[in-house]
Amino acid sequence: MTQAPRPPSSAEQRWDPERYRRNAGFVPALGEPVLELLAPQPGERILDLGCGEGALTLRIAAAGADVLGVDKSAEQVTAARARGLAAEAMDGARLSFASEFDAVFSNAALHWMGAPDAVIDGVWRALKPGGRFVAECGGAGNVETVRKSLIAALARRGIDGRAADPWYFPPPEEYRAKLEGRGFAVRSIALIPRPTRLPGRLGDWLDTFAESFLARVPADDVQALKNEVEKELESLFCDIGGSWTVDYVRLRFAAQKPA
Repeated sequence: MTQAPRPPSSAEQRWDPERYRRNAGFVPALGEPVLELLAPQPGERILDLGCGEGALTLRIAAAGADVLGVDKSAEQVTAARARGLAAEAMDGARLSFASEFDAVFSNAALHWMGAPDAVIDGVWRALKPGGRFVAECGGAGNVETVRKSLIAALARRGIDGRAADPWYFPPPEEYRAKLEGRGFAVRSIALIPRPTRLPGRLGDWLDTFAESFLARVPADDVQALKNEVEKELESLFCDIGGSWTVDYVRLRFAAQKPA
């Protein structure tokens, strides 16, 4: 089913670099396949769109590329700069570059950007002729069970959980159409089911990634809401040893701007 892009929630997601490292270190750790698809070359100029604290940006730089990271979170940009990386605070839907990059790379960030056509347009303008756009993000079905549980928990409180939903998880045919509509040649695009083990409890994941949902309830009700979601999903996602595995589905693609 086609999912329309959602506007950003009125309760903005915040990115605390330390919390992210603690609860979401698996995100850059699982980025190897999309890095291989990028195949950065020495001397290339590459934009890392949604760079976070720069874990994969650093890997691109280590390959000899001249890399710039951009992220909407000033805190994450500060963390990336602390690694010695070039990084700027910038909204992915308002990229300000023109024919500067041989490639634009993005991992686990595009699904946070609620204006995908504006993002794709900015990437197109940022690329040199012949440049490539290589990315992985959440795709159709990503964390769908968790999302439904959050929406239901808010509904029980008389709150419209769908209005709190910050994510855009498109099916491949939808995103292909957007890329091709802008003029990109799509070299590959696919959904990749990737059940992902969490480093801690599901509640910690919710703190890190579902802040826009949690912010809809009073502070003294947040723990109860997290407990409800954990209880509902425990039999599905928590093993006998207490380890949680969530229903991740990734959309990975490589596209090229004509020379």
